[in-house]
Amino acid sequence: MIDPIVATTTGQVLGVREGGVTVFRGVPYAAAPVGALRFAVPQPYPAWEGLRDATRPGPNTPQRMRAFPGLDLAPVIGEGWRRGDDYLNATIWTADCEGKAPVMVWIHGGGSADAAVQAGTAFARLGVVLISITYRMGVDGFTAIPGAPTNLGLRDQIAALKWVSAHATAFGGDPANITVFGESAGAMSIADLVASPLAQGLFQKAIIQSGHGSMVRPVKVAERLAVKLAKVMGVSPDLEGFRRADIEQSLDAMEKAQSPTFRVDLRDDNGREAAGGLSKFLPVYGDDVLPDPPLEALGKGVGADIQVLIGANAEEMNLYFVPTGVRDKANPLLAWLVLRRALPRAWAVLKAYGMGAKGAKAGDVLARAMGDLVFRYPTRQFAEAHQGRTHLYDFAWRSPACNGQLGASHGMDLPFVFNTLACCTGPQGLVGEAPPQALADRIQAIWAEFAKTGALPWPEYRPDTRLVYALEAGTVDADPDMPIAPFIA
Repeated sequence: MIDPIVATTTGQVLGVREGGVTVFRGVPYAAAPVGALRFAVPQPYPAWEGLRDATRPGPNTPQRMRAFPGLDLAPVIGEGWRRGDDYLNATIWTADCEGKAPVMVWIHGGGSADAAVQAGTAFARLGVVLISITYRMGVDGFTAIPGAPTNLGLRDQIAALKWVSAHATAFGGDPANITVFGESAGAMSIADLVASPLAQGLFQKAIIQSGHGSMVRPVKVAERLAVKLAKVMGVSPDLEGFRRADIEQSLDAMEKAQSPTFRVDLRDDNGREAAGGLSKFLPVYGDDVLPDPPLEALGKGVGADIQVLIGANAEEMNLYFVPTGVRDKANPLLAWLVLRRALPRAWAVLKAYGMGAKGAKAGDVLARAMGDLVFRYPTRQFAEAHQGRTHLYDFAWRSPACNGQLGASHGMDLPFVFNTLACCTGPQGLVGEAPPQALADRIQAIWAEFAKTGALPWPEYRPDTRLVYALEAGTVDADPDMPIAPFIA
């Protein structure tokens, strides 16, 4: 087992042994993004003398949590904001001492990097060095502010990956065998990194869970949000103005921006809203991080030497529609109003998904259409655009939570991938009372083997065969056409 004291390029860190692995928490990879460094590209962390305590969690990204009625999501999204300036940091789980272990870098979605469901202990026991990173989110990470660098959240992730490459050996890992993986917003980020010229060579493999490269905006469209946020905060819509607003003001503005009553037109020239209404804060293209939209970059061969595993859950939107009651209460008019914010011809889309058919419920139709629009079909588009080796999966295990209605919702794959079912089990747990441990063992083993060797137990995804692996059933089938395809292809 690796020694609990490790020397980094900026100083020594003291970890702790837990559950048969060694853990280092809150190890900074970049300087605190505060003061003059707020809304600036990440800078190196200053060196320190002596031994830095990395036995307890460090600060995390400023945030406020959203409640989901009837579900205990604290194990999935974390316990909230743990204050402190040094929140650009990494947590490392390792049990190897030879410097040969594959490295997996986790980029979390909404919430916190140290949420219980994302603990790396089980991966470390399988011989993987698991490194989880934080990054700027929301106003500070993904707002296109005139006069400020764009895509700061992605720039943080790139800085973290450079840090990982420089320090993998010290923590027992192989810097020539790095896999990035993430879910939701983290997976969207990874898809963008695969297509970014600034991230090439920093990792060899990528796992994209419920994410893709289509959730991006042109800079000029994204700047509309900055103008509206500045008005909300009472500051000028530029770098100087945003720096005058403190973190609490930014979080207040972010909450307002995410409310259904907040009005800002973020549609592109084709009338599409890239996030489908789920988030106002997205990466942008047209800068040095993403010169082109990710799918166009992939078509030009960017990221072709990166192996990609990508997929989505069968009922993604249930997380947003079931606990809130939207799926049960929706009528055809509400379904149309929700969908028309995301793309033109909303009623034609709903009809393609069965709206108006005998026995069809408006909420069910909306959930299926939105799930395909926001998550499932764009993963197929990414798989087809990627010029390198690509494998596609579907996850369809249905949780009995919310009286059996939650199903294979967004985030349901997490406790299976990390083999952390226990923290999400219970009357209000994400996976209900008795989730299948054998499925978690199998899925995590697939992920770990991919990180180690790149091998997967099913054929590549190709446009002519479109083979998809069903994680729960362990079967391979040709991907059927989705009704949404003609409307966004």
